[in-house]
Amino acid sequence: MLNVIRESADMLVLNKPTNIALLADRSGAPCLWEQIKQELAPERPFLVHRLDKGTSGVLLIARNQPTQRVLTRAFQARTVRKFYLAWVVGHLATDRTLQVELPLRRGRKSRFRVAGQRDQIHRSGTRWRLRQPDADGLHCETHLRSLLCSSERSLLLLRPITGRTHQLRVHLSWIGHPIMGDHLYGQPGSDQQSAPRLQLHCHRLCVPGFGSFHALPDSGWLTANA
Repeated sequence: MLNVIRESADMLVLNKPTNIALLADRSGAPCLWEQIKQELAPERPFLVHRLDKGTSGVLLIARNQPTQRVLTRAFQARTVRKFYLAWVVGHLATDRTLQVELPLRRGRKSRFRVAGQRDQIHRSGTRWRLRQPDADGLHCETHLRSLLCSSERSLLLLRPITGRTHQLRVHLSWIGHPIMGDHLYGQPGSDQQSAPRLQLHCHRLCVPGFGSFHALPDSGWLTANA
């Protein structure tokens, strides 16, 4: 059954569960999109943005083409404000907003990487940048604040300013704080990174003209005293 946050004649807002692909993949496992279409039949739903298989949280579904066009333009124009929660490896404490401004490019086997060398990443004040970015890199920017910290891990509030594929996962891995449970961009064999699920959750979306939608993580989410 779908976890519905809000429903109207124009839009369905869901809390996507972790570990289910939004669209069909090579595994042949059931995908969330087929379930959404079955639940809304005979309506024809329209996808306007995506969340990774392991990422949970707020997902918007348009219920007609005019709404799809409006929402798609809003995402493309970056007027939708997106906020994620993530548990990351290591101590990253700050009382200020930090910016990761590292361009991305496609790597091998459907992965993405920073468009430059790791040893060229430089932190100055509140910003991480590349001293010599590759010319083929795509602009990519993430803002973050720390909410809780220990010596081994930190809970971050993330705001992706751009919307590149795997942006948050790549940025955090390359600045030395991979998301816990991330088997693609981290070190899954590491005890520090061990987690019951990918610890990345779309906590809130603020959509001009439609409102603000938020969702809490599921039971596989780490707690501060775990």
